[in-house]
Amino acid sequence: MEAGNIFYTTIPWNLKRSFTRNPCNFRRFIRASANLQSQRGYKGPKPSKDWVADWVTNNDDTVRSLPIYVGGVSLLAVLFNRTVSGIAPVADASSSQSRADLLTIALAVTNILTGLVWLSIRPKSITVVNPEGVECRMISSHLPDFIVSELLWAWESLSSATCSRSLVVVYDSICILQIGVAAQSPNDGEVVTVDVGKLMQGSVYQGVMRSGTQSYLANLFLYPGRSELPFLPSNTQAVILQPLGDKGLAIIGGDTIRGFTTSDQSWIAFIGEKLDATLAKYSNTVSLVVEDGISK
Repeated sequence: MEAGNIFYTTIPWNLKRSFTRNPCNFRRFIRASANLQSQRGYKGPKPSKDWVADWVTNNDDTVRSLPIYVGGVSLLAVLFNRTVSGIAPVADASSSQSRADLLTIALAVTNILTGLVWLSIRPKSITVVNPEGVECRMISSHLPDFIVSELLWAWESLSSATCSRSLVVVYDSICILQIGVAAQSPNDGEVVTVDVGKLMQGSVYQGVMRSGTQSYLANLFLYPGRSELPFLPSNTQAVILQPLGDKGLAIIGGDTIRGFTTSDQSWIAFIGEKLDATLAKYSNTVSLVVEDGISK
């Protein structure tokens, strides 16, 4: 019976209860104002400064010539000590002082030579080069509007976010886009167009298509394959060759040596994949339409 009474006991459905909020048991969040922070001072971690590195960067010429001064002063000090101490000017191998002086002279001469090397070898400053050529905007006429807009979007993105100054897109054995600065023909001053057949037979195109990965020519003047890209300005500094699947290639010319960063290369690879997906879809659609027309 006790179990039955417990089972049939009515349970109130209104479970609302009034809880008294104890302010001591709850955390309070206070928004600190700028004036309060300025009064109390910032006590968090502060960025550390490397004073030595900053000083060396700001006094590059002095640091490069410093070993010469140190070596010269050391050499004069050794000669002065040799003269004042009354030791014979002729070096004696049995004398510990002579051996110490010879070692000190060798170290002083090494410092002087190090300073001369530092002064003669300086890092070459990398500057932006204005491409020598003519502005060009050649788009294949048989492309639909959505592909043209996507190609122009890719060019505007590359030219505004990277050091790109030229873009050539070859797909399905056709040059569908040549935009930016192009090489100028010495005969008539016109734009040097892309010879697709000659380009596809070259080692640069074949190597990229065979590997299927992006090729970055950071300093174009060091690569003999630059002769296969005559449509680019003659003073193009860097080139990225981005394959578009197995049917095309995007050639991007830059105005700065090693101007494309690692992030730029990754981003260009994603843009190449996007262009390849769009162009492949359009190419498959066109081929199906042609086959249907032939079958009929």
